[in-house]
Amino acid sequence: MGAGTRRLFGKASVTRQLQRTLTGWRITWRILRRFTPSLLVFTPSMLSNDHSALRLSKSRFMAGVQCLKRLYFQVHHPELAAQPDETALASLRQGQEVGELAREAFPGGVLVNADKLNLPEAVERTSQLVADGEVKTIFEGTFKQDDIVVRTDILARKPRGGWRLVEVKASTDIKAHHPSDVAIQQYVLNASLLEIEPSLMHVNRGYVYDGREYDLEMLFTIRDMGSEVEKLQAKLPEMIRQQRVVLSRPDPPEIAPGRHCEDPIRCEFYDHCNPELPDDHVQLLPAISATRLNQLAARGITSIHEIPADFPLSTRQRRACHCVQTAAPWFDEGLKEAIGQLEYPLRFMDFETVNPALPRFPGMRPYDPIPFQWSVHTRETADDPPEHHEFLAEDESDPRLLFLNSLLGIIGRDGHIVVYNRTFEYQRLEELARWIPEYAGRIGQIQARLWDLLEAVKKNVYHPRFRGSFSLKRVLPALIPELTYDRMCVADGEEAGLAWEKMIRGQVSEQEKARLRKALLDYCSLDTLAMVRLLDYLTNAATTGT
Repeated sequence: MGAGTRRLFGKASVTRQLQRTLTGWRITWRILRRFTPSLLVFTPSMLSNDHSALRLSKSRFMAGVQCLKRLYFQVHHPELAAQPDETALASLRQGQEVGELAREAFPGGVLVNADKLNLPEAVERTSQLVADGEVKTIFEGTFKQDDIVVRTDILARKPRGGWRLVEVKASTDIKAHHPSDVAIQQYVLNASLLEIEPSLMHVNRGYVYDGREYDLEMLFTIRDMGSEVEKLQAKLPEMIRQQRVVLSRPDPPEIAPGRHCEDPIRCEFYDHCNPELPDDHVQLLPAISATRLNQLAARGITSIHEIPADFPLSTRQRRACHCVQTAAPWFDEGLKEAIGQLEYPLRFMDFETVNPALPRFPGMRPYDPIPFQWSVHTRETADDPPEHHEFLAEDESDPRLLFLNSLLGIIGRDGHIVVYNRTFEYQRLEELARWIPEYAGRIGQIQARLWDLLEAVKKNVYHPRFRGSFSLKRVLPALIPELTYDRMCVADGEEAGLAWEKMIRGQVSEQEKARLRKALLDYCSLDTLAMVRLLDYLTNAATTGT
């Protein structure tokens, strides 16, 4: 008997007599598949005695794979969940957009469009489509077995029998949690007497858009998941049993917070399980590893004040430790030398981008950043007040050339260009040079002038209120409290991208567009003004030592 047949029946709710006669059933299976396809999917009459608290779905199962406490809270205490923010909703919309486009690679497919809350209707409709040999592909097919409900993105009928299960992801590769996602679907479909070839369809990062219609064969990659799913089949019954045991208990499982709280996604119960840490907590040391945290926990140490002098820490972590223990900021002697490298005139520069899964303009690949906004503060000498310049794309047309030309008119040819995280701006300029090669030489000159304020801070500065982070949003309020992103309508890069998308693509009033435009300009302007003020502060600190 082939491995595929073992998978097919090993998970079904069959009697012991049937299990002893699988070889004979293989012949019967082929007869049933050919002449009585209506038997291949469970019918609404089989949906009685449903216990919703113990029922698993694909999403619930995957929540349990990430963390059993997350699964428990989803079912028994959903009120503890944080409301999805705009970033989460945008990610869902992007996933839906990718999923709908993926269906176009399977022309003639039929969507199971029954109300998703009406489970019997969706299962019955799926059963009818499976039974209809004229239907080659089913979208959002709904199956229920062993009180587990799954909906399949794409189910394509194979010419010689059986089905190809295609799970669609907006990612650019197979991720660690994807095999479990596909495996639970195959488990239920096998139990529903469907012979399955599992696969995963994801975006091809190497695809270059030509500006016309998407080439779906190049935009998407379909990967066989047979071997990955096979490795999980023997584990699934125990995983399912464990999840149901957890759901049947009166209290959530005791699971300590950890990296799983944000992997593969940030859990909606993160804030409930991870209350804000005190400023002296050991987890707030810069880039401290799980190994070091475990070693500290084994000693019962949670406060930085309790860390002994001989405990192994990196140089940066030891400096941070000293700052917290002494409640005083630290400025290295190298700060003066670093700032002394700067040559005027100075330009303080910041870019804003969005990264759509589906490329929008010629030459772009999936997830290539679209630069839509820049802010530059200029300062001719150290004594001159800064002057501000800005650009914001305001419609859906390709902004790249306008972005670059307007920047070139301000950035000049002399002096350093101060940025906060040189890698980001350098890479965006590199992409512009690739898309607009006639400007490559000029762009290279700009790249050579970049000076990273972030690196100067990381190497030479620490403050107890950094809380282990060197981001501008953390450094600025610690060193210059009067400058803050609090109460701003747009307060970080993700919010900026969402606001821009809403401004140019959303169905919003002119008044709302004006509000979003102002919010975007205010935010990006503060980013570069913050660098101006921060450099002034550090220059004074390097001179006075405080």
